[in-house]
Amino acid sequence: MRFASYNVEWFDALFDDQGDLLMDDRWSARRDITRAQQIEALGIVFTAMDADAVMVIEAPDHNNRRATVPALETFAEAFDLRARKAVIGFPNDTQQEIALLYDPDAMEVRHNPQGLVGAPHAPRFDGTFRIDLDVDATQDEVRFSKPPLELAVRTMQGAELRLIGAHLKSKAPHGATNRDEVMRLSIANRRKQLAQAIWLRQRIAQHLLAEEALIVMGDLNDGPGLDEYEDLFGRSSVEIVMGAEPPQLYDPHARKALNSRLSAAPTTARFFIKPEGRYLQALLDYIMVSPDLRHRGPRWRILHPFDDPECWRNPELRQALITASDHFPVLMDIDL
Repeated sequence: MRFASYNVEWFDALFDDQGDLLMDDRWSARRDITRAQQIEALGIVFTAMDADAVMVIEAPDHNNRRATVPALETFAEAFDLRARKAVIGFPNDTQQEIALLYDPDAMEVRHNPQGLVGAPHAPRFDGTFRIDLDVDATQDEVRFSKPPLELAVRTMQGAELRLIGAHLKSKAPHGATNRDEVMRLSIANRRKQLAQAIWLRQRIAQHLLAEEALIVMGDLNDGPGLDEYEDLFGRSSVEIVMGAEPPQLYDPHARKALNSRLSAAPTTARFFIKPEGRYLQALLDYIMVSPDLRHRGPRWRILHPFDDPECWRNPELRQALITASDHFPVLMDIDL
């Protein structure tokens, strides 16, 4: 089976309130790209992925006017995708939902959140997590701006596993007006993100200790060596989520980056830094698996337009990957 994680930049802006695609020549939310161009590029990318299940990060919005599931299923129908049925969990207020598109002929999927709201350890993800963020002997309250999506999956061959889709909060110091404020907000946001990673890790540990097959997928907005604040706290969110002690999750791209900080690491995202006139590439997207699934010999691949030889040799796919989003899909093939 093939699992994929894909962060689609401003997917929501490609649909009207009825969930229909806005296939026209008006500008999308992506710079210098029309809605039709982005939609067509996404169709090419999703078709090339040909996945049984795609964890869509920044999926179309879900509120009292719009709905994520019909929008994604309309998109899947437009491009005749196998992964044509959608499911979401707890909606959020950011216009960037977490959703799974999957092939109903390959698996049964249901939203299955764990934990209790208000529990002192690993509370439910739409609740509040209490932790001392700044070592002042006072517990702070942390909430997910995008609660992780917890799914119970049963394949048509009878295999059962857990999926968690995650999009941890960005560390951008919004509202800062000077260098001191940038540093203060950046450190505060880093603390909150690491608290979210600890919260997520507590849930992961419960599944691993119960020896449940687990896949954690999504954009952790963080990685080893990504910014100068990592040294202040000692660990990245990625390291926390994977775990320092067995049982640990495994992702080969994360492991390579952690083991070779001075050499080139795999990348899954590409952003233009306007003040510097250049692109920044980063490893932000992951598919992490439990030890039992790692022993099944899964194979990972990043559909990177420049680093993956097959993508580079296919001009249509190469350009579609650049047009569709500022992130590139991560794929994992595994025998279940």
